Amino acid sequence: MDFSIALILAQDGMTTGAVYALLSVALVLVFAVTRVIYIPQGEMVAYGALTIASLQSGKLPATAWLLLALGMVVFAMDGWRHLRHAANRGSLSRSALAHLVWPLLMLGLLHVLPSPSLLGQIALTLGVVAPLAPLIYRLAYEPLADASVLVLLIVSVAVHFVLLGLGLVMFGAEGVRSQAFSELRLHVGPLTLTGQGLSVIASALLIMACLSLFFGYSVAGKALRATAINRLGARLMGIPVAHSGRLAFLLAGLIGAFSGVLIGPVTTLYYDSGFLIGLKGFVGAIIGGLVSYSVAAGGALLVGLIEAYASFSASAYKEVLVFTLIVPVLAWRSLTSHGQLEDDE
Repeated sequence: MDFSIALILAQDGMTTGAVYALLSVALVLVFAVTRVIYIPQGEMVAYGALTIASLQSGKLPATAWLLLALGMVVFAMDGWRHLRHAANRGSLSRSALAHLVWPLLMLGLLHVLPSPSLLGQIALTLGVVAPLAPLIYRLAYEPLADASVLVLLIVSVAVHFVLLGLGLVMFGAEGVRSQAFSELRLHVGPLTLTGQGLSVIASALLIMACLSLFFGYSVAGKALRATAINRLGARLMGIPVAHSGRLAFLLAGLIGAFSGVLIGPVTTLYYDSGFLIGLKGFVGAIIGGLVSYSVAAGGALLVGLIEAYASFSASAYKEVLVFTLIVPVLAWRSLTSHGQLEDDE
């Protein structure tokens, strides 16, 4: 391997690592707020890529119907709770707006706008796929909010298989690749910088900067941070912990859907491609201890670089090398946490 090939592989690793970094940050966010190891985050990536590919082929994405179906179920649950506990009408109106009006609006826009621009396709994809995540939280996780992490992990595995089967039904087994954002090509020495690759890296940096500002300066972001630090304390201070969980899942859904939009033009994606992508983001999250956003993002970039170089020198073992990275990290964290427990005792 000469220096020029090493630079090209580093470029590829940074591009895919940027997507993994977004997923790692989303996984850390969800776990910190809700204690859920969100395995179906990979399905959000696949749904985002397949939805925008359906729009570009002139088809109505089936995820819009899934959004409406899940919204109707959640609204029925809210209506039943309203009848049993005589909740205020405002909450039921907000539920109808979020779970019925929004899905119907998305369906209407998809019918009225058969061939939207690229920005319109991205907006419609995010509007359809991202709200699926808080609906999944309402149906699968919120009723078990006080359960152990192991129970929530088992539920995540079950939700993953359900979404995997739905993906096969909605999109079929054929792989798709969406249109590139830009056909720009810049030659810098041995490197050929593409507009798509630059868009992925710039978008990842912009999203992380926006998340940093959101957590640091907005009331909702500070509420998420408080819930992540101490759920009971946040509840005693009047922070609606359930709403924090829904918001965390909505942000994770936005990140997952947009990650699918970003990676769709780079590689061919299938209905089950999101699982492997999500696992690589999970490796980055584990490196960050499911606590640190910056370390998780850095670990995800490392995963992308290792994958790129391993695909060149040992392509048959690249997945093994990537996932083996988690072993020393877990061993080190196990030893350090054991020491902390002994100190506490």
